[in-house]
Amino acid sequence: MIHIDHISKAFGKQQVLRDVTLDIPEGQVLGLLGPNGAGKSTLMKILIGLWSADKGSVSVPERIGYLPENNPLYEEMYVVEYLRFMAQMTGIQHSAVSVQTLIERVGLIPERHKHIRELSKGYRQRVGLAQALLGDPQLLILDEPTTGLDPNQLVEIRALIRDLGKERTVILSTHIMQEVREMCDRVVILDHGVIKTDQPIDKIADLETLFREATK
Repeated sequence: MIHIDHISKAFGKQQVLRDVTLDIPEGQVLGLLGPNGAGKSTLMKILIGLWSADKGSVSVPERIGYLPENNPLYEEMYVVEYLRFMAQMTGIQHSAVSVQTLIERVGLIPERHKHIRELSKGYRQRVGLAQALLGDPQLLILDEPTTGLDPNQLVEIRALIRDLGKERTVILSTHIMQEVREMCDRVVILDHGVIKTDQPIDKIADLETLFREATK
């Protein structure tokens, strides 16, 4: 269970999160939906421990995987080399999930001996996902994971994320409503740092209208 208890965060005079409370059970794919500047990335950075909340508290699993929006990679490295290096750097080179297993899982077999700089955007996202999965995380946090992908890549990455959500809790941040409909069990709409709605996706008849009403 992930427990977010009345957290708030400000940067100077700008209040980014305001009294956010959420409980997320194990094995749920939660879509964190909101316009740019809603506070989605700030919330995720608090969950991974990069930033601390000004008020409130969070309780998260010990093992967390994180794919940031810009997906920083060492482009001069080969795919296999990079993943082995990251496993060593993070102290999880003896993880039960091997680099080879992850390469197979995320569909990187044809590209595994290429330099990362040679890869398409879609395959770079797969490398980022593999890196986020190195420690066999109980919680996987994905910040705008499909930004910049072409339609074919979108279908493949969405299917992969849905599959990953069968085994762990996933928090998916996006501003694309179709992503939430296709991948998530639950949607939380955040606007100006406030939760405006929190509902199971199968109870929402018209997500676009709900979003407009929540964020106007």
